[in-house]
Amino acid sequence: MAEEVSALELAALLCSRVCHDVISPVGAITNGLEVLADDDDPEMRVHAMDLITKSAAQASAKLQFARLAFGAAGSAGAELDLGDAKAVAEGLMRSEKATLSWNAPHATIGKDYVKLLLNMILIGLAAIPRGGEVTASVEEPLTAPTLRIRSKGQAARVPEETAGFLGGRDPERFLDARAAQPYFTGLVARSLGLDIAARMDGEEFVVEAKPRA
Repeated sequence: MAEEVSALELAALLCSRVCHDVISPVGAITNGLEVLADDDDPEMRVHAMDLITKSAAQASAKLQFARLAFGAAGSAGAELDLGDAKAVAEGLMRSEKATLSWNAPHATIGKDYVKLLLNMILIGLAAIPRGGEVTASVEEPLTAPTLRIRSKGQAARVPEETAGFLGGRDPERFLDARAAQPYFTGLVARSLGLDIAARMDGEEFVVEAKPRA
């Protein structure tokens, strides 16, 4: 039987998730700066600057994505532009093995729907660890949209943490920072009055959130 996670525990787990995502590019920036400080070889300095530039862009993209996916962007009841959501999702994808296909209208939408869509993209990425294509769709009406992510790639499957925690917390299973993300996704969906489920459709992974019938 599912049980809720305390706000304090969930906040700590999501903070751990964000730190995990940005620690690698930030560490690479540090390494590049150390090379610039200690190595006079022109070729090594060029490589170091390239590493710093790419890693800084990657860290910025991950933080911008996390701000919308986990943060409190805008005021209560605010709407966000789906174009901005697309931009941060595309920025994240530049450091991933998958490509993004975007199927959504040019419009604004409630910020929590954007939060949900971005978290669903993360679940879609986790379903294709060897890479592939993630398609994000938003179906009207935008006041109560259906959100859908389809992932196709080699060895696509329903991630274990998604199967275990999208519907709530199972007290028999350990909730870590990785599993906290699909758990949080389910919470956001249900707070919007949406049913959310993940499944395999042939060889493709699908996670869908739609208004309750």
